[in-house]
Amino acid sequence: MGLDCILGYLENKTILITGATGFLAMVFVEKILRVQPNVKKLYLLIRASDAKLATQRMHDEIIGKELFRVLREKWGADFDSFISEKVVALPGDVTFENLGVKEPSLIEELCNEIQIILNSAATTNFDERYDISLAVNTFGVLQVLGLAKKCLKLEMLLHVSTAYVCGERAGLLLEDSYSMDQMVKDIANFDFEAVEKNLVKEKLKELKAQDASKEIITNTMKDFGIERARLYGWPNTYVFTKAMGEIFLQRSKGNLPVVIVRPTIVTSTHKEPFPGWIQGFRTIDSVIAGYCKGKLSCLLVDPMTILDMYNGK
Repeated sequence: MGLDCILGYLENKTILITGATGFLAMVFVEKILRVQPNVKKLYLLIRASDAKLATQRMHDEIIGKELFRVLREKWGADFDSFISEKVVALPGDVTFENLGVKEPSLIEELCNEIQIILNSAATTNFDERYDISLAVNTFGVLQVLGLAKKCLKLEMLLHVSTAYVCGERAGLLLEDSYSMDQMVKDIANFDFEAVEKNLVKEKLKELKAQDASKEIITNTMKDFGIERARLYGWPNTYVFTKAMGEIFLQRSKGNLPVVIVRPTIVTSTHKEPFPGWIQGFRTIDSVIAGYCKGKLSCLLVDPMTILDMYNGK
């Protein structure tokens, strides 16, 4: 599919984007607005208590970023009006039913208008608290799926996963191989959702009964996540909960048109809107920064290992 075909497809489309303050979703928003200004509407789901705070976060943490410099220069004095016409900050949270959208009229509007959903919401900390990682990366997918099934015009649910859902397995893992299909079958053999939810609930209840401090609760739930991940065969909480989210999506999607993308290590922008834009220090960034500052003189690795890194554009 050529670029012209993609641009034609995106014309006059209404798109819901979760995880909009994250790197991948942010570059997605910027590029669509830059290359297809005739998109109809972009709804950006942002964690906030109301529309005013969501809009403020959108301007501070998304539109106001250097990433949008080229788009801002292109539109000049009309930039703000263009953004107001095309982009809507939607207060909500993927861990709740209807993604935390409370107004019935707004839910109806979304269900009647949305044609594409990009689910990029995730917590990417490798050792995140297990309760938080499960809520966002695993069960959050089910909440997105629940809303998607209500969207009357939905043409695509695009879910951002990670290449490392493969766990500890090495080599070339083909889509038609033992890979994810077997994991779906394995998980289907028991009620993962109920088991893990109950374990998390009991662990938190136990810590509360002990009058544990916030720091102890956080550290305990982080360790618990690693423990559960390794029990099932994954190296850390992040890739484990992302894998479970992907499995739930494949198991429950029904007839919905679903696309799953699995980026590797996300770095900076490659060419567009300009090379080298990055947001904070993530994944490989701290290693690169340490090397540049002379604080990391070498890395102990297998010289035959291939390091796969993904540029945002």
